Amino acid sequence: MKKVIKIANGQGFWGDSIQAPKDLINYGKIDYLTLDYLAEITLSIMQKQKNKNDLHGYARDFIELIEDTAESIKKNNIKIITNAGGVNPYQCSVALKKILDSKNIDLNIGYIEGDDILENLDELIENGADLTNIDTGDSIKLIRDNICSANVYIDSMEIKNVLDNNADIVLAGRVTDPGLTLGPLLHEFEWKNDEYDKLASGTLAGHIIECGAQCTGGNFSKWYEVDDLYNIGYPIAVVSADGDFEITKPENTGGLINLETVSEQILYEMGNPTKYISPDVCVDFTSFKMKESNNSVNISNVKGFKPTDTFKVSISYFAGYKSTGQLTVSGPNALEKAKKTSEIIWNRLSKAGFNYKDTNTEYLGYNSCHKSINSKYLGSNEVVLRLSVKDDDYDMVERFGKELSPVITSGPPGITGFSGGRPKPQEIIAYWPALIDKNFIKTKSKIL
Repeated sequence: MKKVIKIANGQGFWGDSIQAPKDLINYGKIDYLTLDYLAEITLSIMQKQKNKNDLHGYARDFIELIEDTAESIKKNNIKIITNAGGVNPYQCSVALKKILDSKNIDLNIGYIEGDDILENLDELIENGADLTNIDTGDSIKLIRDNICSANVYIDSMEIKNVLDNNADIVLAGRVTDPGLTLGPLLHEFEWKNDEYDKLASGTLAGHIIECGAQCTGGNFSKWYEVDDLYNIGYPIAVVSADGDFEITKPENTGGLINLETVSEQILYEMGNPTKYISPDVCVDFTSFKMKESNNSVNISNVKGFKPTDTFKVSISYFAGYKSTGQLTVSGPNALEKAKKTSEIIWNRLSKAGFNYKDTNTEYLGYNSCHKSINSKYLGSNEVVLRLSVKDDDYDMVERFGKELSPVITSGPPGITGFSGGRPKPQEIIAYWPALIDKNFIKTKSKIL
């Protein structure tokens, strides 16, 4: 057993830095690299891809990353843990193996299945699975026919299991974000599932690094204090067997790690701070101690307790259509002209018989981001008018897009910026959070 394990995270979301994971592999001096590709909407996108092609449904960017770094991964003896498998971990592993075989690089690929319950959703409901919306209390029956994806946030045990079977790369679907870090710690330190304080510590470490550079100076309130953001270092959790850990980053990288940057990330997606719920353990986020060093933070005395008897389920469903278009309004009294322009467009649509389920009017440069929070307007000689509609009727949404350009010559002066053609209707994919008894879910892991 190693005294400490170094676990880095090089991907906070699908679309994060291309270079960061490469730098961690080449220069990070780490034992494990975690890569987090999934968000609630991401799974629905992957499911759409799989519906079109049975071989897809995973983060194909990940395959490209491994193709570029496989030699270094092997040379530096780094293990990769990722949820890039999306809704098709098996096919992701097959695609990855082809790449490794073409390079004659021997790395064991493990994959995890069981989180995707879309195909047996009806059976689960019939057997008593309660998938009531935890935010609204609505019955799953309201959206059953429109469901696009359904994935359970499974625990970290399968990550441990597949690592126990000598996997070098672990491909999962919807494990929790902190679970990507906790899984290798369960494997390395052989923590038991009732050692709640240790499980809580590993979960907290995973939570801090799960969003990549967001804990090393990215998205930081005091952004003006952060040096070399162009060369920001992604985080590394240095974890000991007793659960205490240090948050740091590679040498000679920019960014900033202090009590404030780490604390801001700790508060990310926070509900009850005394009961942060994961499928592995419940964590008391008020329990631990933090100590700042030079570009690092040490955390100790994390307390945890028994997890709940349910898993969270991430369900996406089709919820109609939307369309958004914008115009730039310039010159004196730009805000007043923008307001008049929006009034003209909405009135013309209403007169033509098009009244929408929902509409939204935004004035970028005035109140788009902060709405009524910022009541003091300092004035501007240009405002971007952004209008949006939502409805179940595709034709109605399409009609909205035809009403923007006419106002350029039939409204106030100084309107420009209409480009890219008419806005087109887009499908709305909505989110349905639910809980399911753990006894309903059976996971499995295999080495390809």
